[in-house]
Amino acid sequence: MTIAKPRYDRLLTGTLLAATAGGLDSYTYFTHGEVFAGLQTGNLILLGSHIGLGNWSRASHYLIAILMFMIGTIIARFIQHRYREGFRMSRQTFVVSYEIVLMVLAGSITAVVPTMVTIGLLSMAAAAQLQEFRQLKGKGFTSLMMTGNLRTFAEAIYDGLFKRDTLAWDNLTTIGTILLGFVAGAALNGLLIGILHGQTIFVSALILVVTMLASHRG
Repeated sequence: MTIAKPRYDRLLTGTLLAATAGGLDSYTYFTHGEVFAGLQTGNLILLGSHIGLGNWSRASHYLIAILMFMIGTIIARFIQHRYREGFRMSRQTFVVSYEIVLMVLAGSITAVVPTMVTIGLLSMAAAAQLQEFRQLKGKGFTSLMMTGNLRTFAEAIYDGLFKRDTLAWDNLTTIGTILLGFVAGAALNGLLIGILHGQTIFVSALILVVTMLASHRG
């Protein structure tokens, strides 16, 4: 027997995924040596910069995050390849559950393991989210990287004002909400880091739990 398939392509769930991603990068940047869990463009820039400066030990931190992100992508791709839709839990819910496990594990051991272990686990979680969740309201979407979303947001402003495209305003609202969700997730983690310290990552895990619940709303 199967249950109704959850919907992760709605605006609410997309915004929650973006909030998770914003919080994830905020968490690793401020508590684990200014390394990003999801934003690998930033890690590549910092990797190259520290190599140029001769800071090899610092460069290794970014390299490990990049490699673990790649491993996380391979694992997520394996799940996509092997997961059967007939299972009681949908594949997307399984991936979200997998992310939650990685986040809870990272938060539970962060005080007793090297910082790169935590970053590695969270980079794997970010990779799974990027690999699995690519659609929002029937259009391409990424919850981890906001550069493309900013471009789409600005494009929608132009199209709405100068081309009189009525659909542009809906796109403007959708992408604007995603951007706000991303910033809100980062802001929430920034607010709580001074209180919860390494356990702040549990907040992102909780947001993913809410995402799962929201995906089953009619």
